[in-house]
Amino acid sequence: MTNSISPEILSFGEAMALFVADGPGDLATVESFSRGIAGADTNVAIGLSRLGFHVGWLSRVGNDSFGRYLRAKLEAEALDCRHLIIDPDHATGLVFKERALDGADPKVEYLRKNSAASHLSPADAANIDFSALRHLHATGIPPAVSASCRELSWHLLKTARQHGASVSFDPNLRPSLWSSEQEMRDTLNAMAAQANWVLPGLAEGRLLTGQQSAHDIAGFYLNQGAEAVVIKLGPEGSYYRGILAGHEEEFTVAGVPVQEVVDTVGAGDAFAVGFVSAILDGLSPHQALRRANITGAEAVQVIGDMEGLPDRKRLAALEAVAKV
Repeated sequence: MTNSISPEILSFGEAMALFVADGPGDLATVESFSRGIAGADTNVAIGLSRLGFHVGWLSRVGNDSFGRYLRAKLEAEALDCRHLIIDPDHATGLVFKERALDGADPKVEYLRKNSAASHLSPADAANIDFSALRHLHATGIPPAVSASCRELSWHLLKTARQHGASVSFDPNLRPSLWSSEQEMRDTLNAMAAQANWVLPGLAEGRLLTGQQSAHDIAGFYLNQGAEAVVIKLGPEGSYYRGILAGHEEEFTVAGVPVQEVVDTVGAGDAFAVGFVSAILDGLSPHQALRRANITGAEAVQVIGDMEGLPDRKRLAALEAVAKV
């Protein structure tokens, strides 16, 4: 049931029905799969919702069984789906993921060309109450999916900022979806300039900015107007450089040890959940990075894109152990 109050946080993009192989091996030989949901933007929305935030989800799904499945799963995660549009002419996107071993990145295959979500446009945002919006989370995936999705991304980024909402931006690179690497760099760097907090991985930052060190990558985005840049360093932790109360701060927070890496997909999204939630909770940047490292570490210890995202009780226990 949709909440009568407008969402305080908005995420947007493509949610897809996910099929994870039940055993290891080439997808061509796998006979059985377990169904779930996938999508970087969806992962962040679910993670923030589990922590008690009122999160709205803007997307399109097909008028098919997969679309109905996604809506039911998202609403079960307490997402506000008033902006989830049923598209009668295009199908819901699908993604298939292998079961990787020994912490390797699993191979993933998509069936998303001409999907319902690829037809998102600014018109789909007509009913958003931006005056109620506290925060917008955006990634570089929607602008890569189609021209109309790119227009929607620009519209949401600019309008959210105009209404005083904070914006986090995770480049979340998908080079195969872009016509050229230069177009990807130019577009995503320009979009990052609309964000308060920019959250690239180290390799992503190097590709997008041409800089090599975390310090210089962060400087690139700070010079564009970002308040803070957080760079994901994988198992090594994360790096922060930002300006708070007129003073620049820079530090690295060590990663959280993980006994066994099971599935790396979604780790960056979980990291974003930790950082954004902490800043919205009023924690310090150092505490925010520590929480982000914790949520990222949780994500890689289970199968699935969002299954490891903690609720408030679980997060409190993890932070107590880590003494955040």
